[in-house]
Order: sequence, then structure tokens, then C-alpha cells
Amino acid sequence: MRIAAAILSFVLAITLLPLQSAAAVSATPLPGGKSTYVVSQGHLKAASQQNWLRLGTYRFAANGTVSASQYLWWQRNPEARQSTGMVPDKGCTTKAGGSASRPRMCRVLTAGGYTGAPDESRTGTYTVSGGVLTIRWKIAQAWTEQWTVHSSPDGKLARLDLKGSSLATHGYGYGSNAAISTRRAMSSVKAFRGGLRQDLTSWAGGKIVNAGNQPFALPSFRACTTTTSCLTYLQPSSNSACQKEGGCPTYGGGTKANVSSIQYYLTKISNSDRRDTLWHWCTCLAMERREFCYTGNSHVKPLMQIIDDSGAFRGWVGAEASFSTGSSRTADMMAVLRITDFH
Repeated sequence: MRIAAAILSFVLAITLLPLQSAAAVSATPLPGGKSTYVVSQGHLKAASQQNWLRLGTYRFAANGTVSASQYLWWQRNPEARQSTGMVPDKGCTTKAGGSASRPRMCRVLTAGGYTGAPDESRTGTYTVSGGVLTIRWKIAQAWTEQWTVHSSPDGKLARLDLKGSSLATHGYGYGSNAAISTRRAMSSVKAFRGGLRQDLTSWAGGKIVNAGNQPFALPSFRACTTTTSCLTYLQPSSNSACQKEGGCPTYGGGTKANVSSIQYYLTKISNSDRRDTLWHWCTCLAMERREFCYTGNSHVKPLMQIIDDSGAFRGWVGAEASFSTGSSRTADMMAVLRITDFH
């Protein structure tokens, strides 16, 4: 009887083994071992005025499915800039320059719709093979993406570089296993000691410009006193800033006044997710209009914080969705960008 029971136990074990192995094989590896990514991507072509930008999140599951939640800005449906509701206090100003060039207590602007819910969501399936992530989105239009996956030296962060897409031309993605609700306050952003550098591809006036490995002057930003969710920076006048011909005929660089400083504002959008925004404009443009806060074609750049497995801030992916206040689309400014210490 004991021999028969032993044989039965052995047969049952052999029978169960293939089922356990099949379950293990069915699990799809997460890209870079990370489940949650912030992603910026866009369709930017010089000859087109049908360009678009998407900024948001990708979430991967071990069953081979992926979901996206993104904000969309489309050149054929331009959205006006909107207020974040944030106004820096006097503690944000610096002592550099004269009264005309100090950072100003202006209501910070961002891209239209970015303070609300995402514009779209979609689902799809994914595979990872040979360091390449392939996504097939389940939408009416065929949409496939491929990204190369890279892990940071400390293993706490993964990076996606766009390899190919049936719709997008440019893109960046960064992922970890931190929840999308994990974000760092502006005090932690200000305290970041790593070297942040910016890469971007931009569209303006029907031209594409690629700019890589640019230093981002985070240490120069100043924390506010009472408005703790905002940082500001006065970029001093220089020979390379605000020199566009005709932009500031009275006060700009090369004039007697020679004002070419830039007003920068960096603020959070939400307490519950990764949204921040960057707003900047040439001081001389406001002076030309006799405005304290510039109301023209300023740069609005919605951002999503990059957070690693330990919950630490590592930069942003972002987009520029600065649509012209006039009717001409050639004056739009659009870009896909990243600002990070892991390139």
C-alpha cells in the first residue's frame, strides 16, 4: 500500500510540473524590469503643420498587456495657454539686474488642458526581445512602436529610446517600479545634486532643430518663501539669448537697452501624480508691450517627473506645446524633450 501511495505521489508530481512550467513561461518580462514609465513622444516633421505631441504614462503588466494615459496637443487643433493658478511670491526674486529684469510675480502658465484629466487612454500588448520593446496598440488605426531598453548603472531606472513607430517620429521614456502617484516636492527638486542635461527636438517656423546635451541650470533656480511649489530663475542677459531679429526692437539684445534676460518659472501641477511645468519668456518682450507679465507667445513646457525605484527625483520628460496666439501656425513652437542625469 505504501509503495502504491508513493508511486501515485510521484505520478502526481510529474503531472503538475509541466503546468507550473507553462505558467512560468507565460509571464512576459517587464521592460527593463520596470512597470511604470513616463513617456514623451511626438510627430514632428518640417514640411507638416499637422504635428502632434503626447505626454503621459505607460504601465506594463506581466501578462503582456500595456496601458497608456496621455495628454495630446495637436497643431490642427491648437490650444491656448492656461493658468496653473500658481503665483510666485517675492521670496522667489533675485537681486541680480535692475528692476526690469528681476523674476516677476506672474501667474504661471502651462499648455492648454494640462491642469485637467488626460485626453486619451488606450491599451495594447507588448513583448521584449533582445533589449527591444515592441508595443502594438489596440486602436482602429494600426500603431506599433519599438523602443530600445537601457538600464541605469545603479539598476534603479530604465530608459526607452524610440527605435521606430508607425505614427511618432521622436520620443523618450523613463521607468521604475515607483507608483505614478510618487512625486518629489519642489524642495527635493531644488536639492537634487546630480547634473541634469537636456535633449530636445523642436519644430518652429517649419524647421526641425535637434539640440542635445545642454546643461540645465537647476542650481540657479530660487525657492519661494511661501509658495513652496514653485521655483524661479532669472537667466542673465547674454549674447545668445533673446536675439531674434525684430523680436525686441527697442529693448532687446543689440539695442541701447540691451535686455536679453529670460524669466523662468518651474512649478508643480498636481499633488497626486508626476505633473510639473516649465514656463519661460524673454524679459524684453514684456517691455516692448509695456507689460509686467508677458501675454504673447511664451514657452510652455509641461513636464512629467522621472522617479527611480528608491523614490528619488531623476529629472523630467516633457513637451513644448506653445501655440501661437495668432492665426498662423508657422509661429507655433513644439518640442519633445528630456531633462535628466541618465542619457
